[in-house]
Amino acid sequence: MTRKARNSEGESSTKRVPLRTCIGCRVTDLKRDLIRIVRSSNGVQVDQTGKQAGRGAYVHAQRECWDRALRGTQVSQALRIEIGPQDRHRLRGHAAVILGEEF
Repeated sequence: MTRKARNSEGESSTKRVPLRTCIGCRVTDLKRDLIRIVRSSNGVQVDQTGKQAGRGAYVHAQRECWDRALRGTQVSQALRIEIGPQDRHRLRGHAAVILGEEF
C-alpha cells in the first residue's frame, strides 16, 4: 500500500506503508494494526514496541485470530521454533490482557 506525501520542496512523492499478514486469519493488514509476537533468547513473547530484535510474526487483536494461531502450528511455523506449553501459556496470558477477557 502506498500513500502520497509532500517532500520539502512541496513535490508529491509516494511513501510505502508497511503491510503484514496475520498468522491467525491470513489477512494482510497495516503493520500498526497488528500485534507482533517475537522469538527471542527469553522464549516467545509479545513485542509491545514492535521493534524488538528477533524473528517476528503478527496477529490481529481479535479472539478468533489468537485462537487459531495458538491452537494450531501457525506460531511455530512463523517463528521457526517449537513452541512449548510454557510459551503457549504466556501468549494466552498476553492475549487475555490485550483482548480484555478470559482466554
